[in-house]
Amino acid sequence: MASISMGVSAHEAGANDEAQALPIVEKPDYKPEGRQYGIDALFAFGRVTDPQVSPDGKKILYGVSYESVEHNRSNRDLYVMNIDGSNPTRLTRTATSENNAVWIDGGARIVFMWAKDKDAKPQMWVMNADGSNPRQVSDIEKGIEGFVISPDGKKVVLISTVKYARTAADVYPDLAESTGRIIDDLMYKHWDEWVTEIPHPFIADFDGQTLSNIKDILGDEPFEAPMRPWGGVESFAFSPDSQKLIYVSRKKTGIDYTLSTNSDLYLYDIATGETENLTEGMEGYDTCPAFSPDGKYVAWLSMEHDGYESDKNRIFIHELATGKKTDLTEDWDYAADAIAWAPDSKSVLFLAPYQGGIPIFSVNIKNRKVTTVAEGECDYAAVVPVDNKTVLTLRHSMLYPNEICAVNIKDGQVTQLSHVNDELLASVDMPTVEKHWVTTTDGKQMLTWVLLPPNIDRTKQYPALLYCQGGPQSPVSQFWSYRWNLALMAAQGYVVIAPNRRGLPGFGTEWNAQISGDYGGQNMQDYLSAVDQIKQEPYVDSKHIGALGASYGGFSVYWLAGHHEGRFACFVAHAGIFNTEAQYLETEEMWFANWDLGGPYWETNNPVAKRSFENSPHRFVDKWDTPILVTHGEYDFRILASQGMMAFNAAKLRGIPAEMLIFPDENHWILKPQNSALWLRVLFRWTDKWLKVNG
Repeated sequence: MASISMGVSAHEAGANDEAQALPIVEKPDYKPEGRQYGIDALFAFGRVTDPQVSPDGKKILYGVSYESVEHNRSNRDLYVMNIDGSNPTRLTRTATSENNAVWIDGGARIVFMWAKDKDAKPQMWVMNADGSNPRQVSDIEKGIEGFVISPDGKKVVLISTVKYARTAADVYPDLAESTGRIIDDLMYKHWDEWVTEIPHPFIADFDGQTLSNIKDILGDEPFEAPMRPWGGVESFAFSPDSQKLIYVSRKKTGIDYTLSTNSDLYLYDIATGETENLTEGMEGYDTCPAFSPDGKYVAWLSMEHDGYESDKNRIFIHELATGKKTDLTEDWDYAADAIAWAPDSKSVLFLAPYQGGIPIFSVNIKNRKVTTVAEGECDYAAVVPVDNKTVLTLRHSMLYPNEICAVNIKDGQVTQLSHVNDELLASVDMPTVEKHWVTTTDGKQMLTWVLLPPNIDRTKQYPALLYCQGGPQSPVSQFWSYRWNLALMAAQGYVVIAPNRRGLPGFGTEWNAQISGDYGGQNMQDYLSAVDQIKQEPYVDSKHIGALGASYGGFSVYWLAGHHEGRFACFVAHAGIFNTEAQYLETEEMWFANWDLGGPYWETNNPVAKRSFENSPHRFVDKWDTPILVTHGEYDFRILASQGMMAFNAAKLRGIPAEMLIFPDENHWILKPQNSALWLRVLFRWTDKWLKVNG
């Protein structure tokens, strides 16, 4: 295993006194008790992200972050290593995270985003390739959320925010201290924020040290670019000659925005300011633009249907000379996740959920042939071409977190380059992952991952947990999560059952689409089929099985609580939908509710909507008879915390053992380290109480 050397730079701790108000979060000096993989071990893993190849192809720039439960914060620092993984060197050692790092000047310098202390806004900075001589480049009042530098290094696009909603003081200047919000349209809240500002792209001249001639590309247009909440720097692409820029935007506001997923790619001429909509008439999400290296094509991800956010992500290319558009994956029945051009411009590399994993694929732009570049019982999480022979990637599985790997495009050979977590992984006993095929009630074969406790004695019986996936259309691949970590569950002595139920990608568009309009339908039968088959294994204690999940997984738990017919001994629901009628009017992205539920509950002649709302979990509380733990965050504006409170109240009024864990400062996810640790401790305390015979 390669050792880590430490660079010495002015950017290290001590470079500014203000930063020292925050403690530096370092790699923990953690030694597991025995070989137990527990909650503390989960927090001790280094989180490897965002590998960037230097222009000469000789070095890799990347980030590693660590979480500190003690200090209740995380921190990300920058590292560099040789292209073969040798000589990993730490470049920064500060109390605040460095992000969005990229090479400039042929690899002589690095540009990154950094807030120099806890009260500062993130800005664009530049430093030498060895981490020395850091210098602040931007001074944007509201800070920046990301940046993209043009190929010639002379232009930069900065993402910052502009005012969107009116305040009380705008209407009544004498009430400047009022906190009231005057609202007259929808999309006034989104995910975890009241929408008072929206992101805009600002283009500027860049001489390597300073910015000038900063201009808001959208001007007075009241539209997001990039789109909340997921959009970032992947929403922008400079042409190879640096003369044009593509940006992604959904040019809608209010009720029109909340009903539609129709985003477009806009080609912006930097010299003239003229803008052309490249995807006019394409009705779904159009995202992730990428110019081919030869400048002849633009590739992007495109969904067909307006309002369907989990539609098949197709790979389209647009020939700039002729305007011809081609769907490269028209004959390939899976959805792409990320794309990158091969350096020779003859093919597009991409990721896609496929049969329980996320391999790397390539599609030829001439014959549209899709080939597998790298696969296995793992997920690949990045596609960064080095040259026509090698692609850099991140790889993880249910048993290990991300590490940087190199893939030989020709033969698929994978070489692990970073080794951030090797030592910790070698010190703990991890579960075993098995692939089971379950026959569903309609005669289909469903891949179900089963995780077994470390060093399992198959002559004994173990309690089990059914994992219910959220999304609802998110893959149950070989994912690694720092919240829903299935290996951690198995390491606590549980058999974990993780079905690829109906409504998950990776098994064709029909399998993925089936769930829409069928909440409480076939996918619930798929869950029960998985439990009924796996509990026949001699090592499963069939009388002590729990079910747990978040978001749609939380809905699943609430629904199963009223339909399980004694299969489960306890439940855990996080951020779940309990009352779909209330959810329809509480949520903010109405396209989602309309597509998935079939429309509003007052359309009594709409059979799809009627079925959806008749299957609302709250209608079956009279059949609840099993202990349930409910958790939720009060900054969750997708599924309001009132949904969890209703479920908890219903259970208590029914005399059912119940507990609730509410986080006033969390959103749809539990992100703060101490909150996350609390959530995990409460989770296992609850499951141990009801599922472990001698617990």
